[in-house]
Amino acid sequence: MAVVVAGSLAVAGCATDQGTAPSRGGGTSVPAASPVPTAPGPAGAAPPSRGGAAVAPVVVLDPGHNGANAAHPAQIQRLVPDGRGGTKPCNSTGTATDAGYPEHAFTFDVALRTEEALEAAGVRVVLTRPNDTGVGPCVDVRGTAGQREDAAAVVSIHADGAAASGSGFHVALSDPPLDPVQAGQAHVLGTALRDALRAGGFHDSTYLGRQGISLRPDLAGLNLATRPAALVECANMRNPAEAAVVSSADGRQRYATALAAGILAYLHRPGA
Repeated sequence: MAVVVAGSLAVAGCATDQGTAPSRGGGTSVPAASPVPTAPGPAGAAPPSRGGAAVAPVVVLDPGHNGANAAHPAQIQRLVPDGRGGTKPCNSTGTATDAGYPEHAFTFDVALRTEEALEAAGVRVVLTRPNDTGVGPCVDVRGTAGQREDAAAVVSIHADGAAASGSGFHVALSDPPLDPVQAGQAHVLGTALRDALRAGGFHDSTYLGRQGISLRPDLAGLNLATRPAALVECANMRNPAEAAVVSSADGRQRYATALAAGILAYLHRPGA
């Protein structure tokens, strides 16, 4: 069963940041103060053992945005650290298909489906929000979730809102890197996710990034991470063909299956 990070979180990175996603308890709210990042631990290390028994690796899944963000503009527009000495808004509302299916619902549903696949493989999953009816959490809180949970990997799940002619996924990584993890293991994680999405039948973005990877200095959720972290823009919700995929339960399951496969490939890579 997933653990939910206490407090509020959020990740930026979308152009704006059918079926109803399941709910997990009451909504969250943006905290009065953001926590101080903790010191990084070893990246890519094998799971520790207690009394000879392996401890399940921890993966943080960060479904972008939240269902009540639009109704609380003052909370989501307050400024928080961006990880590079500046500030940016706590969160955003996310994008939507032209038919009105919102990104926040897509990301939460995909996160729950990915969680199910990972837990079946023996991974302990931490979600950055418990449902799709709350506010936040802010990008700085989301960005430090990995170190608070001593996570082996952090994957933020989003969808884009670009020009309708563009299509495909891209995996965002913090660049220029701010620590050795961002320079090294985050790229290994990003590549594993990219390869799994390709294997799942999805194609690299036609409008952003190179070979499915986008190097970004502006995403606080990645800049503040001291554990291997990547942000996946699964699709362009403004592209009619991709809007149909993200709006279907089958399409969301395909994304979740690919994301879980990429995470497991990273966790089980040689030498891990």
